[in-house]
Amino acid sequence: MPTSSAARPTACLALADGTVFYGKGFGATGETVAELVFNTAMTGYQEIMTDPSYAGQVVTFTFPHVGNVGVTPEDDEAGVSAAAGMLVKWDPTEPSNWRAAGELTGWLKKMGRIGIGGVDTRRLTRAIRQQGAPHVTLAHDPSGAFDIASLVARARGWKGLVGLDLARDVTCAQSYRWDEKRWAWPQGYARREGPGLRVVAVDYGAKRNILRCLASSGCDVTVLPASARPRMCWR
Repeated sequence: MPTSSAARPTACLALADGTVFYGKGFGATGETVAELVFNTAMTGYQEIMTDPSYAGQVVTFTFPHVGNVGVTPEDDEAGVSAAAGMLVKWDPTEPSNWRAAGELTGWLKKMGRIGIGGVDTRRLTRAIRQQGAPHVTLAHDPSGAFDIASLVARARGWKGLVGLDLARDVTCAQSYRWDEKRWAWPQGYARREGPGLRVVAVDYGAKRNILRCLASSGCDVTVLPASARPRMCWR
């Protein structure tokens, strides 16, 4: 580990088996314990970070150019930042896209999510494919002061995702109607109008793009929270 303050890592990833990866932190500071997974997509890092199916997981991105299109509220897949954190090969790049409404680093900080750059993400991906998704502790401290033994112990002591009611954490708070259709040039997100097949979607972690596909197919969509108790009526 470098001794000079200028070169000292500001973030680290501690695996339950004692392996530690160091890098440069961005986004929120602090610590989070989660399951480590990977994603090989070349686009859509914001959609992945807000995908409810990644709740309780830190996502390793194998594609190196993360941050290049910035972020925009239009691309959130849910109203929460579901993924617990992100790892990237290079530090996030400056946004270069006409739709960008902000930068990835600021967006992560606002959402309370930790990011770490400068990590050998392909090595991590190989390990995950061979050994399964490990339990990890992700930490970001601008001072670079880490208690590695404590971080590893937290990862080892974490019970994992099995048996958790994650739907309760990512579902909507109350029912609502959805009429936004899929994005299309040049108007963007258009609204569905007129009568349509009535569809009730129970939100156990539904992505907005699923709802947009339903609306684009002409459906009149009503979304219910996971706690809803729908009653079936027979005629």
